[in-house]
Amino acid sequence: MPQPSFTIGIEEEYLLVDAQSRDLIHEAPPTMLTACEKALEGQVTPEFLQCQIEVGTRVCASIAEARNDLARLRKTVAGVARDHGLAMIAASTHPFATWGAQKRTPKERYEVIERDLQEVVRRLVISGMHVHVAVEDDDLRIDLMNQAAYILPHLLALSTSSPFWQGHDTGLKSYRIAVWDEMPRTGLPEQFDSFGEFQRHVDVLVSAGLIEDGTKIWWDVRPSVRFPTLEVRICDICTRLEDTICVAALYRCWLRMLYRLRLKNQRWRRYAPMLTNENRWRAQRYGTDRGLVDFGKGAVVDYSELLEEMLNLVRDDAEHFGCVAEVEHARQVLARGTSAHRQVSTYQEALSKGANQEEALKAVVDMLIEDTMHGL
Repeated sequence: MPQPSFTIGIEEEYLLVDAQSRDLIHEAPPTMLTACEKALEGQVTPEFLQCQIEVGTRVCASIAEARNDLARLRKTVAGVARDHGLAMIAASTHPFATWGAQKRTPKERYEVIERDLQEVVRRLVISGMHVHVAVEDDDLRIDLMNQAAYILPHLLALSTSSPFWQGHDTGLKSYRIAVWDEMPRTGLPEQFDSFGEFQRHVDVLVSAGLIEDGTKIWWDVRPSVRFPTLEVRICDICTRLEDTICVAALYRCWLRMLYRLRLKNQRWRRYAPMLTNENRWRAQRYGTDRGLVDFGKGAVVDYSELLEEMLNLVRDDAEHFGCVAEVEHARQVLARGTSAHRQVSTYQEALSKGANQEEALKAVVDMLIEDTMHGL
């Protein structure tokens, strides 16, 4: 079995806000997408709702290359938005927008999805980021997917950016997951012994007319239908670019670490979904604040301890990819807090200084606009 190339690509979904009201726009200016497409040549697409726009990096051989490309994409979309009196935020929910006011993008695929899923998909005023890592061999891709499920809650905890929903603090660090889980075919991936077995299961749904193809399987990590990649989808979008790059680098290194185990005829232990789902919930609820369960110890362990274990496990891989600094940036995220922490802190600080709720929520939007462009 040839070694995977482990090339990487990152997709991010941004929310578009009116620069004056700070609310989400309901209708995209007709010239905005055209201007983005002209500047970005196939690296930008509309999303289900008109208040969203998605970008994707090129296939990148290094984390540095991915960072540079993603920085260019962020700057370009933000510049076009600014020309249209808008601002762009990288957050998985908007602090106060109401989902019922949003308008769907007029596109046949989205029409079909709305007809099929109805109110469930209309509530989907959420954004995420997806990281693709190339694993060209089909069966190896499935094998690594089976093992990678363990680390998904750890990645979610490090990326949280959706504490607010329709104007109030939900008490969750990732409310996006709560909204997303109303969709079918989401959550942790199934376990399969081979790519053939996976494909046979997909074919049952396709032949029954339930889905057109595997693109409508939206697991937290999945084999991409379009590319020979293993695509992680559990993460909130990180507001700061360097946090996105950190999470992407960690995921890439984790897959290579699992591959190295395979070369030694070893593997990461598979845990029952009921256990991994407990950590998924803890990451959704608390982010990095209250720790995750160490299944071997049978105890909740502080996230900082788990992070150091992860960094030790992937040290050789980070050195191989030349991304030690990017991976170890996770310590800074932990120390300063994720976007979710910063949003709640900004909101509470504004209230403590005499702002009313509306003013405090707008202060959160202003912080998100600024942090989205941080380091670019």
